[in-house]
Amino acid sequence: MKIEALVSGDGPPLVLLHSLLADRSSFSRVVGPLSRAFRVMLPALPGFGASPSVDGGLPAVADRIAAAIQAFAAGQPVRLLGNGYGGFIALQAVIRHPGLADRLVLADAGAAFSGPGRQAFRGMAEAAAAKGLEAIADIAMRRLFAPSFHAANPGLVSDRRRIFLASDPAVIIAACEALATLDLRPALTDVRIPVLAVVGELDEATPPAMSREAVAGLLNATLAILDGLAHVPQLQAPQRFLDAVMPFLSRRP
Repeated sequence: MKIEALVSGDGPPLVLLHSLLADRSSFSRVVGPLSRAFRVMLPALPGFGASPSVDGGLPAVADRIAAAIQAFAAGQPVRLLGNGYGGFIALQAVIRHPGLADRLVLADAGAAFSGPGRQAFRGMAEAAAAKGLEAIADIAMRRLFAPSFHAANPGLVSDRRRIFLASDPAVIIAACEALATLDLRPALTDVRIPVLAVVGELDEATPPAMSREAVAGLLNATLAILDGLAHVPQLQAPQRFLDAVMPFLSRRP
C-alpha cells in the first residue's frame, strides 16, 4: 500500500505530518519557505487524500508512514515534524523505528492525554458515530483555532470546516478512539534524538501541559510556547511558526 505525498525543494529531507482535524493543506503557508532549505515530503496520512487507511491502530499508521519515509529518504534519517495527530504518529514512528529521524518537532502534540482529554475524544467518537462529522464540526473548529482567530478569519475557518467534513468518518472515529487510550510516556526515554516541542498557548486540543510533560520525559528536548496561538500555529501565524522551528531544523545533527 502506498502513501500519497507531495515532494518539493532540495536539501536535507524533511517530512511534515498533518493534524487529524486538518489535512496536509494546513502546511500550505509554510511549505514554500521550508522547501527553500529542505527537500520536503508532505504525505496524506493513511485514510486521508489518496492514502489508503490501515487497520491496526496508531502503531500500524506509524509503521506505514515510517515505510514511506524510508523510501522517500532512501534510508537517510530525516527531520520529522508532526502537528497534532501527526505529532503522535511521528513520536510513535521514531520510537518504533530508531534511526528513522535525526530530530523531531512535536507541534501541538505530546505523549498522552489527561482524563478530560481522553473523555473529549470518546465523546467526539460517539457523536460522530451516531450523527456524522457535522455533529462535531463546531467542536473540531474550536479545537483548531482560538475564538479571536475565528472572529478575524471567518473565510479560513469556513474552508477548514469544509475540509474536515470531507474526511472519512470511519478514520476520524477510529483515530479519536485510539487517541483516547494512547500513552507513549513509558517509551519516551527510548527517543535519543533532539526534540523540539512547539505549542500554541491557547491550544484546547493538546494544551501546553501535554508538551511540558513530554519534554520532561524526553532525554533531549526543549519547549517553545507560542503566545496567542492554538492548535495549528502554522496556519495562524506562519512566520512565527517558522521562526520557532527553523533554527532547530537547520542545526547540524
